[in-house]
Amino acid sequence: MPFDLAARLAERHAAHLYRQRPLLDSPQGPLVQVDGRQLLAFCSNDYLGLANHPEVIRAMQQGAEKWGVGGGASHLVIGHSTPHHELEEALADFTGRPRALLFSTGYMANLAAVTALVGQGDTVLEDRINHASLLDAGLLSGARFSRYLHNDAVSLSNRLRKAEGNTLVVTDGVFSMDGDLADLPALCAEARLKDAWVMVDDAHGFGPLGATGGGIVEHFGLGVDEVQVLVGTLGKAFGTAGAFVAGSEALIETLIQFARPYIYTTSQPPAVACATLKSLELLRSEGWRREHLNKLIARFRQGAAEIGLNLMDSPTPIQPILIGDSERALKLSALLKERGLLVGAIRPPTVPAGSARLRVTLSAAHSEAQLEHLIEALAECWPQVAGDA
Repeated sequence: MPFDLAARLAERHAAHLYRQRPLLDSPQGPLVQVDGRQLLAFCSNDYLGLANHPEVIRAMQQGAEKWGVGGGASHLVIGHSTPHHELEEALADFTGRPRALLFSTGYMANLAAVTALVGQGDTVLEDRINHASLLDAGLLSGARFSRYLHNDAVSLSNRLRKAEGNTLVVTDGVFSMDGDLADLPALCAEARLKDAWVMVDDAHGFGPLGATGGGIVEHFGLGVDEVQVLVGTLGKAFGTAGAFVAGSEALIETLIQFARPYIYTTSQPPAVACATLKSLELLRSEGWRREHLNKLIARFRQGAAEIGLNLMDSPTPIQPILIGDSERALKLSALLKERGLLVGAIRPPTVPAGSARLRVTLSAAHSEAQLEHLIEALAECWPQVAGDA
């Protein structure tokens, strides 16, 4: 039998790595209906609580009434509508860059940027724990592909010395499973010495980071001269869907002409762009969301330390509890679910072997009381799991 799929699935079951999709029967929010139960969720990337915001919903409804529900064609044919164009201009202004280009998904944006910029004879250098879409983009580009040690500027420097052709250094801004920040000042300094470009996927940084929510480049005070290619997604802190690449006029025109994932796909529904314009307005005007979120992050880290949990070094809404063993991570997740709390267990291959974890994510929509409920539940459940070590 050429495809023994049953054996592959059984092997994944036995290793406690089998994945199942929770069925959500409610809008995103702290309290959700999942698999027939109401649960308090700490596993969504809706960092600013905008995914079910009434003004964002209303903007999408009004957009659908005016523009319909489908993009109809690719952007280069007849699918580039006024809401798409207005959103690109707003995102360019938000990021302080000349242009921005809208994509249907973050995966597409990353594939597009890398494969349009480098190819055979060039070099792509990536952080070894970058998001899968970035790693896939590097492999598919046809360029010489190498991974430097996580967040290690010295390791990057060693690889830059061997680089050939146009060289692109690619990193997450906030690492999605660890929650730590890329050391962009050091990475950019090394890249500049070798005339390499830097591309940052700041999917998890936009919204929570920066004085105005401008993400990791704002956090570190960097501009287009240091980070030439800036990618953001709209399905996390923005609360809607899609992604964008922001950069120079020449960069965006190059992507429009050469990026296959942009050229050969239907545009996102214009109504989604209408909703995102409203969520961007709220992100920029309601700074209290970031302030509340930062208070929740500080309180969670304090409470987790008191319990003795092994937290990873994260100043972001992503607060992973490092467990190590996949079976124990699943057990802690199940114990929390028995108490009405939904926190996902993240296991290999998403994270390296031996580093299974519970990925707690916080939102500005969470109340302080809801956070205290999570901390109390962890204090009750953790001794049962720690004893299995």
